[in-house]
Amino acid sequence: MSLDFWHSSGALEFAKALTNSALDKPSTVIGPNGKAADKRFNVYRNNVAYSLVEALGKNYPSVKAQCGDARFSDAALLYLSEHPPRTKLMFELGHNFADWLGDFAPAKDQMPWLADLAKAERRWLDAYHAADANLLDPALLGAIPPETLGKIRFVKHPAAAIVHSQFSIFTMLSEGRNGIAVESPLHPQDILITRPQFDVEVRLLPAGAAMFLRGLFEGLTLAQAAEAATETEINFNLSSALALLLQSGATSALEST
Repeated sequence: MSLDFWHSSGALEFAKALTNSALDKPSTVIGPNGKAADKRFNVYRNNVAYSLVEALGKNYPSVKAQCGDARFSDAALLYLSEHPPRTKLMFELGHNFADWLGDFAPAKDQMPWLADLAKAERRWLDAYHAADANLLDPALLGAIPPETLGKIRFVKHPAAAIVHSQFSIFTMLSEGRNGIAVESPLHPQDILITRPQFDVEVRLLPAGAAMFLRGLFEGLTLAQAAEAATETEINFNLSSALALLLQSGATSALEST
């Protein structure tokens, strides 16, 4: 096969057929002496499909645990037929899997929490591969005069992310990464995902903390974020939320206005 093939429409036809068993063998694929190579291609296609499903399962182990192997494999094959890999970086495989699950009727009807869980797992992957950055020294916050503290802004660490859900994503994520499915995960949970050093950490957020941290990450001052969280959640505790922010490594610097 010439190198020119990879810059032709034949390459696209070949790639699509590899991830979609409903498509015929590409006309560019032939066996020795110009003979048909249907059997060889089907074996190769099955091997590729199996490898990609396995790779997607490694990127989304908690989703796989919730679905079970058979249902996950069926959904993965459908997803991959519509969204074949665009890069050789396997951690990028399934980058929009959460959106796809959110629109996938069987998942919405039978396991509506899968989309949020997949979103959390994608944020976990993004955190693992995020750029390194210094962590904020808590002493810097303590040195700020109390009268100007409310005007301070926090710079989000590249690995930090918040996921809000009406379902038990913290429990599903924790159990699922050990291969355990959670029955009826219907309790709302918010999580903070960070990577302060080498390992990704996931924290269950208390009432109002998700609103507070999201506000800070979006550029609100400390006073503005605290006010928004208090208006949303009467039990919001500013001191606990600030301690969580500093302890988790979710911020890398301070900015004054």
